[in-house]
Amino acid sequence: MTAQAGVIDGKYEVVRELGREGNVTLSEVRSGEGVTRRLAWFEVSTPEGRQGFHAYRSALRAIEPAGLTDVVARPGAYYAVWQPVAGMPLSEFATQPKKQEETLDAVRALAARLAEHGYALPDADVVIDGREPRVAYLRPAPGGRSPEEVVRLSEAALAALNGGKIRRKRERQPDAWLAFVPGLLLLGGAVYLGAQAAQIYLNPPVREVVAVAGKGAQAAAESLTGAGFRVEYTLGDANNVPIGAVIRQDPAAGTQLPVGRLVTLTVNNPPSLSVPRLEELTVAQARAALRDSSLTLGQVYRVDGTLTNTPEGRIVAQVPESGANLQRGQPVQILVSTGVRGQDTWIADLTGLPYQAAREHARAAGLVVNRVVERASDAPENTVLEQKPAPYVRVPVGSPVTLTVAVARYSTPSRPAGSLPLPPQPPTPETPDTPEAVPGEPTTPPAGTDAGQANAEPLAPENIPATPLPTPEGNATGGEERTVNFRYVFPSDLPAGTYTIAVRDSNGEREILAATDGGQLAGATAEQRDIQVTGDAVFVIRQNGAEYTTVTP
Repeated sequence: MTAQAGVIDGKYEVVRELGREGNVTLSEVRSGEGVTRRLAWFEVSTPEGRQGFHAYRSALRAIEPAGLTDVVARPGAYYAVWQPVAGMPLSEFATQPKKQEETLDAVRALAARLAEHGYALPDADVVIDGREPRVAYLRPAPGGRSPEEVVRLSEAALAALNGGKIRRKRERQPDAWLAFVPGLLLLGGAVYLGAQAAQIYLNPPVREVVAVAGKGAQAAAESLTGAGFRVEYTLGDANNVPIGAVIRQDPAAGTQLPVGRLVTLTVNNPPSLSVPRLEELTVAQARAALRDSSLTLGQVYRVDGTLTNTPEGRIVAQVPESGANLQRGQPVQILVSTGVRGQDTWIADLTGLPYQAAREHARAAGLVVNRVVERASDAPENTVLEQKPAPYVRVPVGSPVTLTVAVARYSTPSRPAGSLPLPPQPPTPETPDTPEAVPGEPTTPPAGTDAGQANAEPLAPENIPATPLPTPEGNATGGEERTVNFRYVFPSDLPAGTYTIAVRDSNGEREILAATDGGQLAGATAEQRDIQVTGDAVFVIRQNGAEYTTVTP
């Protein structure tokens, strides 16, 4: 926020800028009550700037200005608010032919109080209200001004008040001059302290810079400032360094450096990362997703998944939520379901829905689709044709669901078709009727007809011999012999039970994996090569004797 912003701290509306002096911008503002004020905004970006503002605030507390209404000092906002003060300006008071002695004494006392904090009388806008001087505004003192210069400026301003006639106090006290002694003593003390400060500044002692790499930024700064050095931060990014810790320092540790010099600390502040979505994943999957995003898995809390219909072992919620920004290495907490206890559920008729929509319906009902069967159909691809369990049948939450989905009717044959059989020979056409014989004339067969054939009766179709079909070699049992490979990845959330794997072909069914506990198979890969089968084959995976899923090679 700057003094040119539309509204400062939500309280002061900037009307216009009045001027700038050094790092201070003076603006005319309007408070919430509609009253016009002057606001002095300090641009503070260094430790020296903060130290200068705090010295300014100490001076305000000492002189208690009548025009001061608000002073704020916090990171990003350093300002003072002033109101108009009625009275005669000090410059006009100096031209008066007659002046009250007590007013002059009060002005001299004000000058002494200002000098205690390094301010001269011209730094203040002073008005005379009655016989009392009142401060309407105090300008920040320029840096590097010596105590001697403060005294010189104040004396010049006070000398201008000596003209004209001075009205003495009616009641004189013999020891009235003693009232100036404290101010003079304080002024002398300020001069002495200023001289000592100048001596230290011109000839500062030399000290060794301590090692602060790896420490927190605040602890490192306290160590260096305690040794008399100034500290400045810069941001960096480094692996294997805690966030907010010092990556490096300049000058390096062990350097001999005069007191008051600057030490720059580079603090680890990596860029923000987006938190991935972890809902419905297992703990192992969530840990892998966070590792890929350079984040870590924090606390894991177990909660009942009945209200959300979340199966056991699945994540119900995460903190912070997905899409939030974290820095590298920060943790993400998760809530994992302990399962849905003592509750039945059911699913509606999923026939005709796309597979993804049907899967979401099953998940919302607390069921898990663990098997998908493809069937050739004229329906759109991936449309659900059948479901198990049937619609509206109550089953325990977490039960498996089998969906039969449509695929195109055409599919490439799994094995060669072999030679096609030859068609049978066509039947011999019947011989036309023989003309009646004339009595007394010999019977002559038609030309081109063998005498032996002429008297032969034509064969009926059922008496025509059929051509035998060739039988392919090795097909005596219903298919050819071949070798196939088997590979199946068990899900990480495999239900508990005992599992077996068998292969079924034209010769029957035989086991290739003996009974194995599901805890050993969860997330594992079952694989076997060069399995001899005959004809069409399918691998059957059973859970506790019941069919769990099938795999087609």
